Amino acid sequence: MQTTTLSFANIHVYGELFANIFRARKQSFIIQKNWDLPQTDDMEFDQYDTPLSRWVAIHERGRVLAGVRLTPTTARCGMYSYMIRDAQLDLLGGSIPQNLLDQEAPVDAGTWEASRLFVDHTIPQRERRRVHMNLVAEMTNSARALGASRLVCLVASTWPRWLSPCGLDAQAMGPVVWIDDGYFQCVSINLSAKMH
Repeated sequence: MQTTTLSFANIHVYGELFANIFRARKQSFIIQKNWDLPQTDDMEFDQYDTPLSRWVAIHERGRVLAGVRLTPTTARCGMYSYMIRDAQLDLLGGSIPQNLLDQEAPVDAGTWEASRLFVDHTIPQRERRRVHMNLVAEMTNSARALGASRLVCLVASTWPRWLSPCGLDAQAMGPVVWIDDGYFQCVSINLSAKMH
């Protein structure tokens, strides 16, 4: 099992891995969850997949087992910034409720958003924990390497059950909200405690 963080600057080194992340996202979000998201050439993508973002992949022999996208909260591309903030500003057509945060969405060089987190549903339960732990470790290591002291993410409301065992300092940032097929909540993950 390998962990890789991709950017537009290094995708040429990894062959099909970048495209395979988007194929795995389509499988996870469009086919499995039946979310109405943009897709083409068997890949899911959106307006936040720009050179400003990074993509973490857990992979084995070309197969993407898990992934997450990291985007700086200072990002700007046209009218968009990052998903949580744009939802709060009602730029996403109501697909994510505006009331997902208790305060104004952060815009800070030390804060990055983690979004489109997934683990392949076909991974046997006995292996899921290891894949998930590798994903969280690579996500936090990559975020720290990018200068982040905090991650914000919109995740399933069951997050305490799977983030706490990873040893992360995570706290709710807003109410539990219903989106498409389940309950979700914005969470802040403090990375500064382990940066030294």
